[in-house]
Amino acid sequence: MKPLRTFLVEDNPVISRHLVSTLQELSPVQVIGQARSESQAVAWLMQPPPCDLMIIDIVLASGSGLGVLQAARDCASPMHRVVLTNHATPALRQRCLALGAQKVFDKSSDLEALIAWCGE
Repeated sequence: MKPLRTFLVEDNPVISRHLVSTLQELSPVQVIGQARSESQAVAWLMQPPPCDLMIIDIVLASGSGLGVLQAARDCASPMHRVVLTNHATPALRQRCLALGAQKVFDKSSDLEALIAWCGE
């Protein structure tokens, strides 16, 4: 299976390192770039290299993953977008899906589900 070229939006460097190593080891994912804030992620969206998947946290160093989802939807990129957050409430899940996320995963309980989803 061809690796999913993935862009990660995550502000916590420890989580980011762990997530990158786990995804690249256990699923067909190749992380091609990262952003720690909404503005960095949106800037990347304005001149994107080819990408298949964007994994977005909601709470960022500055800005919000909701703004990243909105910008990704507005630029009409064909990439898949999923949210990985500690705040996966029913209301937030609905909001993310309305903004174009294909799936919302909870960091504390859904990492295996994210890995499986990436392998589909």
